[in-house]
Amino acid sequence: MKLYTTLEIEQLQQNEDLPYLIEIMDWVKIFLARPHPDLGRRGVVCPFVPSSLKSNNIWLAVIHTKNLCLEQVEAIVKSYLDIFLKKEADDDDKELAISKAFVLIFPDVHIEEASKVIDGVQKKLKPMFVESGLMLGEFHNRTENPGLHNPNFRPLRSPIPLLVIRPMTEIDLTFLMSPDNPHLCIRYLEAYLNHFGHKITDEIKFKDAHQALALAKEQLKQENLVNYCNINQSGSLK
Repeated sequence: MKLYTTLEIEQLQQNEDLPYLIEIMDWVKIFLARPHPDLGRRGVVCPFVPSSLKSNNIWLAVIHTKNLCLEQVEAIVKSYLDIFLKKEADDDDKELAISKAFVLIFPDVHIEEASKVIDGVQKKLKPMFVESGLMLGEFHNRTENPGLHNPNFRPLRSPIPLLVIRPMTEIDLTFLMSPDNPHLCIRYLEAYLNHFGHKITDEIKFKDAHQALALAKEQLKQENLVNYCNINQSGSLK
């Protein structure tokens, strides 16, 4: 499960995982690093990818999961969290740190299993990554996650199932709001504010984060009150 930069992949000659590495490297360059007519805004699909490619700061690894249970896959992905944080700590150029990304490739995950494996692992581990100041993104060819600027665009569709680790940014606030789960929303927003609170540059996002946090806490309070009343009511009926 060695990590390769894009430059290292271009120099590889004999490696059983080379076809997967090349396919995803090409997808990163051709899809993520370029504009798309359905994107709904100007610029490339992922605004961080061009600088990441220029600084040779995208690392790819192929993870074989045949005969592994979901818990074992989770453990492997968690190990990359530690590796990522160590690379961040060892990086002398903190301005380049924001362009770092790990692309974990899962060629053994069949498309029919992608929602269970890729989405399942991402959902389970995302809180841990967010609280470490990182984002964990899920990509596969069946995802229905829409684009921010065009709900009919599917920017997270990839030719091979992937999980992507990258630093959290201020603009990730949108991805950390979970109105259907106030407990998780509170956890994400508190991590966001702890990470950026002392150095946030966008005052609007800072204000939005605090407002969303207050709303989530109120929603959780109301839900707890309803649950408490329902428990008491059901007890009184016995």
